[in-house]
Amino acid sequence: MREPADPLVIAITGASGAPYAVRTLEALVAARRDVWLIVSRHGWRLLQTECALGGDELRERVGGEGWDAHVTLFADDDRGASPASGSARTSGMLICPCSMGTLSAVSLGASRSLVERAADVTLKERRPLLLVPRETPLSAIHLENMLRLTRAGAVVMPAAPGFYHRPAQVADLVDFMAARVLDHLGVPHTLSSRWVSGGDASDA
Repeated sequence: MREPADPLVIAITGASGAPYAVRTLEALVAARRDVWLIVSRHGWRLLQTECALGGDELRERVGGEGWDAHVTLFADDDRGASPASGSARTSGMLICPCSMGTLSAVSLGASRSLVERAADVTLKERRPLLLVPRETPLSAIHLENMLRLTRAGAVVMPAAPGFYHRPAQVADLVDFMAARVLDHLGVPHTLSSRWVSGGDASDA
């Protein structure tokens, strides 16, 4: 019998793009993947501002029973929690959305919070680290931080949805990015069509 996969660490920080995080969580719970969730103080504010979701509302949106079975929530100020230790096995970490402050801190190895420490652990243990920043325009400092993280082994995936699948509503754009995130996390999904050479992506 196949052993269950190690949990994925998911962090939500204060950059715009809360719908991407919520949709990704929904898909992970639907796929029955265990999640260690960390939401920064600014991340909670973002969820409220962009999605009108507090803690209880987020649980219900993601799916109450699935949340209870697969999501473990950690406080961002608890640097002694499981995601802070390399001895705690995980399948990697996603920061979505990732603020430029968080991206900068992770690129410098700062571990002031659980989000930052968990990302530092993910890099040092050579596990997948995926960051989804949402900022424009980008300064030279932003780009240098992204380059530093890429060289350290992280994947920087800016929240830049495509249009070749002819999105008809905002949800289609959100699904596009969530699908790209899930692909890099190795989680099967049916959120978005795939490009087909010589054909219409919507036929995928």
